[in-house]
Amino acid sequence: MSTAIALPVLTGHGSLEQYIHTVNNIPMLTLEEEQDLAVRQIDGDLEAAKKLILSHLRVVVSIARGYDGYGLNQADLIQEGNIGLMKAVKRFQPTRGVRLFSFAVHWIKAEIHEFILRNWRLVRVATTKPQRKLFFNLRSMRKSMSSLSDKEAQAIADDLGVKLSEVLEMEQRMTGKDVTLLAENDDEDSFAPIDWLADSHTEPTQVLARQAYYDLQTNGLHTALAKLDDRSRHIVESRWLADDGGLTLHELAGQYGVSAERIRQIEAKAMQKLRGFLSAPEV
Repeated sequence: MSTAIALPVLTGHGSLEQYIHTVNNIPMLTLEEEQDLAVRQIDGDLEAAKKLILSHLRVVVSIARGYDGYGLNQADLIQEGNIGLMKAVKRFQPTRGVRLFSFAVHWIKAEIHEFILRNWRLVRVATTKPQRKLFFNLRSMRKSMSSLSDKEAQAIADDLGVKLSEVLEMEQRMTGKDVTLLAENDDEDSFAPIDWLADSHTEPTQVLARQAYYDLQTNGLHTALAKLDDRSRHIVESRWLADDGGLTLHELAGQYGVSAERIRQIEAKAMQKLRGFLSAPEV
């Protein structure tokens, strides 16, 4: 379905507001219209499927905005949510007595959650289902902006089925703040962390070791990238190695004339190959 249906173009930061304006002006469907289109799309009517998707794109935007705090590209979050919406439309059964809106929320959030977990470095700890639930619910379960008390942390751990230590560690990762190393004034009597932190970075053996490690990683990455086909290498470099923040899935989809889901599949396969190349011992 995703390869045959053309959606409003979401090409990057500059067009995001225009995209949102466009999808918000697409009228929602009545119950009767929705049921009729759902029956038709089950029979293979792509035009009916397209109308169902278009009328719910605003739902994806609304849900994606709830994940602004994770530091990821909003356009990518929306695109991932759109993929979830397409999956929901494909599986929607109007005879169950549930509106498409309610049915699609799960699929939209599932795709966005997977995207965040794949790309946000701070949540590599969230590898199990309970830990993922903790990651996405901890903020809403906090009763205040202050640190969790032992009682509150234990209650959250019991409710989500995780260890108390996991709750405390996740809270620390999500609420930790930077500490100023330098003193706030030039007073001779002032004391700041920079005054008691030892500087081991300029020690000669450490410098040589870091340079050797950097050269190994850099050369290894270039060698691994060279083993990919041209399209896969360009997608990985455009997404993760560009100085300007990289291209979105939809931007690359436009370049290659395929769906964003297809670009995501190529990217995932390429990253898997890179990990294999980098972990393989030198011959």
